[in-house]
Amino acid sequence: MVVVVIGIASGIVIANIGSDDRRTTEREANRLAGALEHAAALAQWKSETLGISADGGVYRFWRRGADGRWITIDDDDVLAPRVLPAAFTVRLASFAGAPVAEDAILPFRASGRNEPYALVLASPAWSQIIAGDPLNRVQIAAHAASR
Repeated sequence: MVVVVIGIASGIVIANIGSDDRRTTEREANRLAGALEHAAALAQWKSETLGISADGGVYRFWRRGADGRWITIDDDDVLAPRVLPAAFTVRLASFAGAPVAEDAILPFRASGRNEPYALVLASPAWSQIIAGDPLNRVQIAAHAASR
């Protein structure tokens, strides 16, 4: 009887450990998707160009200044730089149907007419593709990571 109880408890613990990584990935993807939608809406509302960059375990939102230079946004709680949990990465995958350079900043235009884009958020076991369309709708698609 003791062996059966220990076996059941071990199975539950193993299942929870595996799914915890997935839940964290989903939570981070939802946070990023919400921030992307917020950035696109804010760009229109304030009539300014905003952008996003991704560098390993961090993503940042940017504001384009009058001189054309990008300035990190740190005065908005939703768009403040976000450091992901350990072992998580985020990268820009595509913009307007083409691959994106690692150091690129994807723009959100004041007009609200944006190109389709995709980012990949990955943990050791799961990854999420966060994609925006020209109408600024953001969708998330999940799949097992293949690092």
